[in-house]
Amino acid sequence: MIYALLLGTRWQVFFEQELEVATKAAERVREPLSLKDRFPYMLGWVNSDVAIDDEGRLVMTTSHLWQLVETHALFDWSDIEVHGMSLTREGPKPQIQTRTSLEKFNEAIRISAEIGWLKILDIKAESWDDLRRWVAENWDVVVDAAVRRLGEGVKSELEVLRDKLNDDKVAREVVAPALLLILAEILGVNEETLRYFGAVVSGAIDGDGYVSAAMKRVELASGEREIALLWAAAFVAHGIKAKVEKAGGYTFQVVVSGDDAAGLANLYFLYGAPLLKGDERIINHKLAEAIKLGAEVLNIRWERLRKTPSGLIAADLIISAGGAVVKYSIYLRHNEIELRFNSTNRSHVELAARLLGLVGVSAEVKVKKRKDKRNEWQVVATTNMLAAGREELRKTLAKIVEKARGKRWVDADKAKRWLEKLERGLTLIEGWPMYYVGLNDGALEVIYHSTDPNSIRREVQWLKEVGLEEWRHFTVKMPEDGGIGYVRILKEGLAYIAWLSVYGNKEQRKLAEAFIELILQRAEDAGTEVRKKAKEIVEKGKEWSYLTLERFEKKVEVNGREYMVKVLGWSPSLRKVSAVRSC
Repeated sequence: MIYALLLGTRWQVFFEQELEVATKAAERVREPLSLKDRFPYMLGWVNSDVAIDDEGRLVMTTSHLWQLVETHALFDWSDIEVHGMSLTREGPKPQIQTRTSLEKFNEAIRISAEIGWLKILDIKAESWDDLRRWVAENWDVVVDAAVRRLGEGVKSELEVLRDKLNDDKVAREVVAPALLLILAEILGVNEETLRYFGAVVSGAIDGDGYVSAAMKRVELASGEREIALLWAAAFVAHGIKAKVEKAGGYTFQVVVSGDDAAGLANLYFLYGAPLLKGDERIINHKLAEAIKLGAEVLNIRWERLRKTPSGLIAADLIISAGGAVVKYSIYLRHNEIELRFNSTNRSHVELAARLLGLVGVSAEVKVKKRKDKRNEWQVVATTNMLAAGREELRKTLAKIVEKARGKRWVDADKAKRWLEKLERGLTLIEGWPMYYVGLNDGALEVIYHSTDPNSIRREVQWLKEVGLEEWRHFTVKMPEDGGIGYVRILKEGLAYIAWLSVYGNKEQRKLAEAFIELILQRAEDAGTEVRKKAKEIVEKGKEWSYLTLERFEKKVEVNGREYMVKVLGWSPSLRKVSAVRSC
């Protein structure tokens, strides 16, 4: 049962933070889109959740912030408001209503006809009315293409749609699969057509789709049977087997299952909007499911182990999925394995980063200025990030290391450490701060830097919740005037976290074990001396016990006089000596 709470305009102020989050997140969506032509993405949404009202405006109503983010990146809504709340079992959900001029869509159509997808289709259109009129005039081509994929039995059903294209609602659901069929007729199935197909399908699934990795199934709700058949034909035309099922009542859906569903999930992920992380409210959970599903049909291989002119050991790693093939460079450096992909074409690097996401490696796209002042984008992943990836990736990387070791191009001990890490894999905690671990004048330094005061505060809060005390176990410097702040874990703090991993309560042990594992992993990548120093502190911390502390006695010299210090008691809840006697 769902209750709706209608809100007046004065309540809008309570949702300003959510709307601001969505607006900022939309900026993060715009740039990484694999196509500069926005029309295919917009068409997918017009096919599903974005409608055209009686006043000729584009409108959408949603309770999902991530849908607002993705559509705002495309349509740049001129009017966004929360007009109510749905009270559901999952909690209250804002009812967000958006509007903008149809001219935004018309402009995208004109640009596509000049330089994009519609130009490839040789469609000269200035507006939505022009486009749907063109589809109606070429409906015989659409029907013939569908019949070739699904058989003569669908011809009579699809022919009746021609006369319904005057109905704007029907046209919105028909034009997308119709243009995809024509695209496959013109160019066949290749990386370019799959890119456009994935862009259109992404909006359709985001609005009316369902994805299940566990069931290996993707569904697309399509209302009338004729429209569902048209979508099924478009899927088949792009190499994806699909069937039409009755969803209940008078509604139908297109269903794709098994490896075909995994292939479709890959196209949805590779060529649609990116998966935003961090804030739970803007995560597209359909896309997250698609990543898990699509990873089942990946192909990973390597070739060309070699020495570069500069003496580095290198190899090529090739990952392919959903018609996309990316060749990465692998370097076996002094202290780490490095994967790298560089290009002056941002969309190529974004695609490379998304493929890495399918194999379990989270790497961000970064930009740098070249000497010729052109921008170059790159994605880089090192040992720990790679070791957190899927087993297929880790096994492929291990083969490269083994081959290099066999040629004696890599130190045997270093190769052994890499192979052990790749074999067991790493479980990295999402969002865990990236502490630097190294040596400073021979002493171990464990420090987290950030310019964000909130990030520093969160880390301090976490350390205190685990049981550490400021100044005794860690020190803090807050960022000032845009500068860098830090949280530094002292030697005593690291040892105490190690102690908690053995003697703390259940929750403390869990968190402390994960933290110690990550620090040791980073110490290992930093070199032999760093690893040795970190392990020494951790092992000493784990050796502490209640019994050892209670019996501890030691002579100390203070101002020339000798004292015997004895620990009389210890309280793990207070994390300090309860009584000290000197004599």
